[in-house]
Amino acid sequence: MNKENSTKKELIAKYRERETIGGVYIVRNTQNNKLLLNAANDINSARNRFDFALKTGSCVEMKLQKDWSEYGSSSFVLEVLEELKKGETQTNEAFRADLGFLKEVWADKLKNEDMY
Repeated sequence: MNKENSTKKELIAKYRERETIGGVYIVRNTQNNKLLLNAANDINSARNRFDFALKTGSCVEMKLQKDWSEYGSSSFVLEVLEELKKGETQTNEAFRADLGFLKEVWADKLKNEDMY
């Protein structure tokens, strides 16, 4: 095995061993205060996608498209409501289920808010 393959395998191993942090978040329209509730297996990736959408003016969610076009991307903010760390032995399916439950808890807390 050459050095390049060894380095690639090490990088892949480090990627698989990284800490996974998911979470529940909202995208808030600051013009009309409507909320979109969502959950992500990787909260940092969700934040990066949102930041990219802001920079490019492209909408992140179809549910937001009408207001995104009307008010502009600068009228939206992403707010993380709660983070959840994936357990070392937890399966991806179990982690998604936990995030789904956490999203339901937040949906109940936000039931009186104007939602998309």
